[in-house]
Amino acid sequence: MTLFLTDVWERFSFYGMQAILVLYAADPVAEGGLGLPGTTAAALFGVYMAMVFMLALPGGWLGDRVLGERRAVLYGAVAIASGHYCMALPVRGCTFLGLALIAIGTGILKPNMSGLLTRFYGRGEAVKREATFSLFYMSVQVSALLAPLVTGLLGETVSWHAGFLAAGVGMTLGVAQFAAGRSSFGDAGAAPSNPISRPELLRVVRRAGLVVAVPAAALAADVALGTFAIGHVLAGLGLTAMVVPFVGYRALRRHPDMAAARPRLSGYFRLLLAAALFWMGVGQAGSLLNLFAQDATDRTQFGVTIPAAWFQSAIPFFILVAAPLFAMLWLRLGARASVRVKFVLGLAFAAAGFQVMSLAAAAASDGPVSPLWLVCVFLLLACGEITLGPVGISAAADAAPPAFRNRVIGLWWLFCALGVAVGSRVVHFSDPLPDAVYYLFLSVVLAVAAVLLTLGSARLAGRPPTTRRRARRSSLCEQGTPIWWAILGLNQ
Repeated sequence: MTLFLTDVWERFSFYGMQAILVLYAADPVAEGGLGLPGTTAAALFGVYMAMVFMLALPGGWLGDRVLGERRAVLYGAVAIASGHYCMALPVRGCTFLGLALIAIGTGILKPNMSGLLTRFYGRGEAVKREATFSLFYMSVQVSALLAPLVTGLLGETVSWHAGFLAAGVGMTLGVAQFAAGRSSFGDAGAAPSNPISRPELLRVVRRAGLVVAVPAAALAADVALGTFAIGHVLAGLGLTAMVVPFVGYRALRRHPDMAAARPRLSGYFRLLLAAALFWMGVGQAGSLLNLFAQDATDRTQFGVTIPAAWFQSAIPFFILVAAPLFAMLWLRLGARASVRVKFVLGLAFAAAGFQVMSLAAAAASDGPVSPLWLVCVFLLLACGEITLGPVGISAAADAAPPAFRNRVIGLWWLFCALGVAVGSRVVHFSDPLPDAVYYLFLSVVLAVAAVLLTLGSARLAGRPPTTRRRARRSSLCEQGTPIWWAILGLNQ
């Protein structure tokens, strides 16, 4: 109960802030916003999301080797709350400091929250553990549904900073809940599971310092020369998010203990690339599509103006409604609903969503369009998330030996970050291109990815394997997935 309620409030703060971030960033300074161009605001959103994904890896390492899950969750929650309160201050610099604190805190809290939860279940208790994670997933979707309604109303009718303050209050309640209930944990998560030695910790600190020093020096030089612009920071962070996933994949593949599993990891690599393309498009639901809701949608219905941020509640609502239906479908299809089939369907749903979005953008050239356009788009994107999202993590269990499972799951999040980071650069094409053409471009890219994944996997599966390596590589894209992942939908 303690972890559940902590997660409810943490997700409330996360999705509440996320729903209004791009609207705040694009709002004119005179009206309380940052005054960024729409594409720059969308890029800021994309880079922020990519950093949240990427920082989960060092955050999990801190819990495993240095802090223990319990302290990691507490410290992460405090950092998140501090970040929201920074963003509640009407000072431009505090916004970026707040985003950094929230990204760091979320990266520390989320992997260690899951790790702490698993400590309460031993061998032979997989069913109980899965049932518990299903409850946690419900907390994610309920929070994602309700948070935009609260922060969107405050942000668009009172002030953006009031919306950020509401998110901070939600996270503070989560911190209080965790601090009050952690005495019931016993020894679980009190100490790191694999403590790091002091000499090794010093080496890690030195290396991390060198990694941070280079971009810090570049930033200082940019400021000193008077050429600093927020776009430079976004470009640097985006480039990092594009490079690190491939470095991580290469390092894991070359690990001596991974020799026997390399063919399967190579098969999983295709799925990682497909996931990156999926999130390149779907990750823009909170940025460009949010701006479309504000600027090109007729939000006055029955005499009431709907806050633009409220549309961000559509995807979690559709996931809650549709997940049981998809679960029944997977049960009926059985082995025919393979990993490959679900990835192809997920990409196809997303491609269809952006096809509809292209039509909506074309219709908007004559004036604001019906909100039903966006509702239809979000329904298709939600179906894509339900179909593709959970399968990638589940397939990680088949892609590597048990000792490497967490690292392969970490690769999944890195490639999700890659997709969002690429999306943060792709949004700049929406300036020279007509909106209808831009969304059609996204639709075509996703559709081509679905076709290539179908043809590539079918080719491998259709030929008699001439080597054991080929057989093992092709099998990953043909395996089924545990049904509870389908019931849960997209794992957060």
